Amino acid sequence: MNKSPSTFTDSEKRALNAYTKLMRAAESVTGRTTRVMAASDLTISQFGILEALFHKGPLCQRDIATKILKSTGNITMVIDNLERRRLVRRERAAEDRRYITIHLTDAGQLLIAEVFPRVLAAILEEMGILKETEQDELGRLCRVLGLKERREKG
Repeated sequence: MNKSPSTFTDSEKRALNAYTKLMRAAESVTGRTTRVMAASDLTISQFGILEALFHKGPLCQRDIATKILKSTGNITMVIDNLERRRLVRRERAAEDRRYITIHLTDAGQLLIAEVFPRVLAAILEEMGILKETEQDELGRLCRVLGLKERREKG
């Protein structure tokens, strides 16, 4: 069914308008904040993994995937690339060789300790356009959207 924009209901127009604004804002902000990551030759996924390990300590790939909202298959490739750069290392558990924990190397620790404050500064600059109450409300609304599937499952 092809529906002409002129036949959209007010509810459909409102939802499409909000969605378009959300996606454009997210792309715009992400584009500007990832420049700092790119300057250190990191993708957003690589940065996400390094940041998770930096703040949470060693994690298994499944937990990393959950933390940065990526599939475990994608995480494997990203970790492979970080391992090639000697920024992370894999460690198999002695009691269950199937369980692999990802650790930051010294080089990875140094890199994320240097890059994270610059990314944080970029995020603060981006979000600084909003008042604190607006940031809180944006966070609340994004959480509602993000938890939709979980709420529907019960």
